[in-house]
Amino acid sequence: METGPTGGGLGGDDLSQSSPATAISRWSFEVSRRYQHVLDKTVPHILYRWIACLVLVLIYAVRVYFVQGFYIITYGLGIYLLNLLMGFLSPQVDPEMQDGPSLPTRGSDEFRPFVRRLPEFKFWFAISLFIIVGYDLIDD
Repeated sequence: METGPTGGGLGGDDLSQSSPATAISRWSFEVSRRYQHVLDKTVPHILYRWIACLVLVLIYAVRVYFVQGFYIITYGLGIYLLNLLMGFLSPQVDPEMQDGPSLPTRGSDEFRPFVRRLPEFKFWFAISLFIIVGYDLIDD
């Protein structure tokens, strides 16, 4: 025997049982879904994403120059960006640790293209996000 609500819904459509935690959970899910939709729409626009990232870096540099401080935050940002760059330029599988030849020697051998450890989109997203966070840390 079923004691729950009947119908094709999720069962949470009854407004009398709505709690503040449920409302916050729904709101955060909706915001998260919209944010992911915007990110998904930016994936094919590589040049525009990097131009926007360059603009963010220039705004950050101008702000640090005019504030005349917060060099430790900029130093940490630089170290983090170098770490991201190393992950972007390095292969996913280290060829020195891999057994066997790295290039195909016969026609039946499989050719494996270069696969990055950090994909381009994640590289761009991490840089942009960290620059925005660094910008927010610099207050007058």
